[in-house]
Amino acid sequence: PILSRRLAQEQALGYMMEHIRSGMVIPALVSHLEPFGAFVDVGCGVASMIGIENISVSRIPHPKCRFSPGQEILAAVLDVDRSRRRIYLTHKELLGTWAQNAAAFQAGQTVTGIVRSKKDYGLFIELAPNLSGLAEPRAGLEEGDAVSVYIKSILPQKQKIKLIVLKKLDRALLAQPPIQYFETEGHLQSWQYGPSDPLTLF
Repeated sequence: PILSRRLAQEQALGYMMEHIRSGMVIPALVSHLEPFGAFVDVGCGVASMIGIENISVSRIPHPKCRFSPGQEILAAVLDVDRSRRRIYLTHKELLGTWAQNAAAFQAGQTVTGIVRSKKDYGLFIELAPNLSGLAEPRAGLEEGDAVSVYIKSILPQKQKIKLIVLKKLDRALLAQPPIQYFETEGHLQSWQYGPSDPLTLF
């Protein structure tokens, strides 16, 4: 028998073009990372990409903050361009809404986080890929630093979490937690991060 990788990929892509629909949750394998997004294999070598803005709600400087080559992940089909034979993916919708993520925390807890943004009025600290809180400014901290924080309050009606930075941690000693998916199969009809946000339709 004569085997053709390219023919197999063309057949797989043809099948996907016929059967894949927006909103479907599918497995993917991270192949390589670029500053603008993560390239993934969605089966039989068929390539797609998840733009950095679609990886998580919490903004990250590079996809390597979330993924590594060879990692198995889930993704949702954002769009299918059948004329150009391309599949566009997203990831953040599988990581839960504000309420789903906030439910894992409570006021009075001490947890770890990552400084994602510095503003004059405070530090935005990522508690989970789809959840950040705000702490008062603190000298000596930069974006990407790991910190220990005290949860001062959680305000569901405002979708806000107030934090107090306790100390800076050694980022090298902070293990990357496994991805927690709130959606793992089926078809997403819509997604809304919080009550005040516009609905994302697939």
